[in-house]
Amino acid sequence: MSTKSRASLSMRDALYEAPGPKTRKKVIIGTILSAIAIVILFALVIRQFYITGQLSPKYWSLFLRWPTWRFLLQGFAGTARAALTAGAIALVLGLLLMLGRVSQIKPLSMLCRIITDFFRGVPSLLLIYFFFLVVPQYGIKLSAFWMLTLPVSLAASGVLAEVFRAGVNAVPKGQTEAAVSLGLSRHKTMMKVILPQAIRYVIPSLIAQLVVVVKDTTVAYVVSYPDLMQNARVLITSYDALVSVYLVAAVIYILLNFAINKAAVYISERTGAKIIR
Repeated sequence: MSTKSRASLSMRDALYEAPGPKTRKKVIIGTILSAIAIVILFALVIRQFYITGQLSPKYWSLFLRWPTWRFLLQGFAGTARAALTAGAIALVLGLLLMLGRVSQIKPLSMLCRIITDFFRGVPSLLLIYFFFLVVPQYGIKLSAFWMLTLPVSLAASGVLAEVFRAGVNAVPKGQTEAAVSLGLSRHKTMMKVILPQAIRYVIPSLIAQLVVVVKDTTVAYVVSYPDLMQNARVLITSYDALVSVYLVAAVIYILLNFAINKAAVYISERTGAKIIR
């Protein structure tokens, strides 16, 4: 196998052999049967909606009015603002936690490891309740926006710290040895040689993590922050249209997360970083 061919192999190619004719035939049959099952299930769901009256025009006519979409778009803007802010904070905190964990200062490394494992293990909803119920008892007043974005960013920072560390570990050891041979200090080696390459490796994963951040913001109702889901709940209360409103909100979330995933794929292709799809 040539060097070029080996370089073009993905992780999936290295772990799994190409399927043979019989396996490909089974895959095609399985795909067709799965598609048929999905269509039947979808038809049964639609039929149940029809029987229960959920397809009645009164539950869908609200989407023919501009104020309904304006209200949903206002919630979407709130979701985007919270997700982008939480994502930016998580990136900075995750990077700092990673740098502290790989530090040669043992107490700092141990502290950052404990913090990282804590934020990775604690659900973001529990952190939101902490900021909502506990923090105000100490005289700290936060707006609904920060009571949502801060806990979401803290939960994501633990995951991003490990993503950054994986990128650092992916940089060939020869890079460090070459930098040291040139007289660079450990700090300069990390900041000028290792870290730029590590970030390039994990950019797709960093962007994909934004999908998780967006999902975590859907619990904004806890702090009454007007995001997409909270505004959808208001519409449900106003029009008694549970299925239609939640279905439209779900489609908006799917399109948003699809756009984020496509952005991750695009950037991975531009930077040469490989992601498994």
